[in-house]
Amino acid sequence: MIRLAVRVRSDDAGVVLAELLALSPAGVEECALPDGVEYVIYGPAGELPALHDVRAAASDVLIDVHSEEIPDGWEERWKTWHKPVEVSAGARRLRVRPPWETVADRGVDLVVDPAQAFGTGAHGTTRLCLELLLTLEPGGPFADWGCGTGVLAIAAAKLGFDPVAAVDHDPLALDATAGNAGANGVDVRIERVNLREAPGPYAPTVCANLLRPLLLDVARLMDRPPERLIASGLLREEADQVAAAYALHGLVERERRHCEQWSALLMSREG
Repeated sequence: MIRLAVRVRSDDAGVVLAELLALSPAGVEECALPDGVEYVIYGPAGELPALHDVRAAASDVLIDVHSEEIPDGWEERWKTWHKPVEVSAGARRLRVRPPWETVADRGVDLVVDPAQAFGTGAHGTTRLCLELLLTLEPGGPFADWGCGTGVLAIAAAKLGFDPVAAVDHDPLALDATAGNAGANGVDVRIERVNLREAPGPYAPTVCANLLRPLLLDVARLMDRPPERLIASGLLREEADQVAAAYALHGLVERERRHCEQWSALLMSREG
């Protein structure tokens, strides 16, 4: 097994992450460092992205890129990177944990396999979405546009939204969402949708944890705005542009939250 690590400056991390996910759709591991962010991709020799492609993806913001062979037993050590994530809003509590951690003793408990795809709940954008989701009164249909591992769709189902839909263009993400929904005992309707070419399924409440270019495509293609929209995957300096794109559909920004360099918006229909 090979460990391919890419270090970049924090201010440029979001752009590099988008490029790396295009090279490694199955996901990357993110580690905060004193001088930036390290993204790590694991895989057998010959199946990882080529080093020259990785260097091109990081371009002039690269601090360092290197690969190393991991000795036997790496699977157990890898587990130490994935700890439960706890989110709260008022009296509501939610905990996202990998399968080897104990069940939450209170609040909503989600189990997510971090080996399946990007999106375990630990990333700042996912945390922000979960925080904002907890502030909403649950009920009625919910849609997760760009579901990844299905964390947000599963959380919505456990909070009381029904029915819940989850869409993504990546088959690995759809498989991961189906597996995680089953592990959590919730019913999620899963569908493959290319959000660059078609609108996501309508629901009164929608979460779109995407990157800025795709969020702008979603706004451009939108034919029926939801009543409430949580949008994340944004760098702080990108939030105003995205908010303005959705304001054209009558969605007014109600709240904006930040986590490190990331932002999330809660928007709702006027009136």
